[in-house]
Amino acid sequence: MKLLLHACCGPCACYPTEKLISDGIDFTLLYFNPNIHPYKEFKRRLAALRELAEKKEYKLIIDKSYPLEECLRGMLAEEMRCAYCYKVRMLYVAKYAKENGYDAFTTTLLVSPYQKHELLMVMAEEAAREVGIEFYYQDFREGYQIGVDLSLELELYRQSYCGCIFSERDRYLVTKEQQAADYAHTDAFGQTMEVKSSKYKITKNIFEVK
Repeated sequence: MKLLLHACCGPCACYPTEKLISDGIDFTLLYFNPNIHPYKEFKRRLAALRELAEKKEYKLIIDKSYPLEECLRGMLAEEMRCAYCYKVRMLYVAKYAKENGYDAFTTTLLVSPYQKHELLMVMAEEAAREVGIEFYYQDFREGYQIGVDLSLELELYRQSYCGCIFSERDRYLVTKEQQAADYAHTDAFGQTMEVKSSKYKITKNIFEVK
């Protein structure tokens, strides 16, 4: 099988590529991720994937297109923003695979336990039907920790949020509700040691806001 493997980043590609090699599948990596914001992050993830491809001698196709406005409009128009991110990428990969002689396509997004796995499958299968090419499904989540270990061994850049600007906000924004929950875990003298947020530090009777 000649497989086109969509890759969202270097770390997420670590396990799926190893698994496909062990299964005897000929694959080529494809980077197409216009959902990743900001642009500096887009470039860092591409650099990490390029580094993996160079170290492992994998074939890699890169599409650097970055339609920011179109992507934001698409995410805002969807009831569930992740659906747009999955749909636009899976449709692109399916079309590229069909037009360039591949037998099937798949994605490294299937390795992450943090992705909406079932929704991703639906979007990929719809793209496959629309284009007329096979979606090669494999649940790579079983090797997630192996991939993490490999990425650390290779010293690849590891991101701390999914990709879009909304996921960046959700990852780093400390809401008033979260602050209230954190304060609720302490008494007036700072004797309660269970504090969820890293923004606060309790040492004996001192409650310190970092």
